Amino acid sequence: MSQRKQIDLNSDVGESFGAYKIGLDEEVIPHLTSANIGCGFHGGDPSVMRKTIALAKRYGVEVGAHPGFPDLIGFGRRNMDASLEEIQDYILYQTGALQAFAHSQGIRLQHMKAHGALYNMAVANPKIWEAMAETISRLDKEIILVVLASSNNESLLEMGKRYGIRIAFEAFPDRTYQRDGSLVPRRQKGAVIEDHEVVAKRALMMALEGKVIAIDGTEIALHPDTLCVHGDNPAAVQMVKKIRQELKDSGVNVLSMKWFV
Repeated sequence: MSQRKQIDLNSDVGESFGAYKIGLDEEVIPHLTSANIGCGFHGGDPSVMRKTIALAKRYGVEVGAHPGFPDLIGFGRRNMDASLEEIQDYILYQTGALQAFAHSQGIRLQHMKAHGALYNMAVANPKIWEAMAETISRLDKEIILVVLASSNNESLLEMGKRYGIRIAFEAFPDRTYQRDGSLVPRRQKGAVIEDHEVVAKRALMMALEGKVIAIDGTEIALHPDTLCVHGDNPAAVQMVKKIRQELKDSGVNVLSMKWFV
């Protein structure tokens, strides 16, 4: 495999709500190329959405919708028994709201990435990815759908072609993986890696070699387009800086996914 020359760096931001502050948005966003902004269902509110878009715009960071289940108290991390039609409504409602805020500031949404349980359920049930793809294709075919990178990327690329949208494959250097390529559940010890040196090494492996080592030692092929560092991680700022520097030193361009997906 030839060395990857470019990769996107994203983080989940804009998840504060009212008087409650979550994440380190002001410190993290300047080091990103793409920002996934909460849309009010799991986190975020109208003022937070507006301010986060303005912050991203100030630093030239592309913005995307980060819709989740309507589960504010559980931060969108609990599975919901929702129909595919209901999921499409959730996606359209939230993405459309962020799209309006972005439009009011003279920018377009670059991407959409589902949050929490909705994202993890889609990994287990590809029909949910398809429901998302159909919704995005009706809303704006320029919006890129972000999905979990795995050794089965081809089927999701084919899905994107069917709906006329682009697909970006994502990997998580600060999360541990299970043997099947899914993420270790957050409730499990060791699911989130906080050592920024370790995270940077994993990011390099993902970007340069297109793979990750699972928690049981299995090597998994991923070939990601974008790497996510969680903004709620206490070491998030250090991680993003370290990853960007390591990638740059290795000859990898860090730039927004819209330029190469």
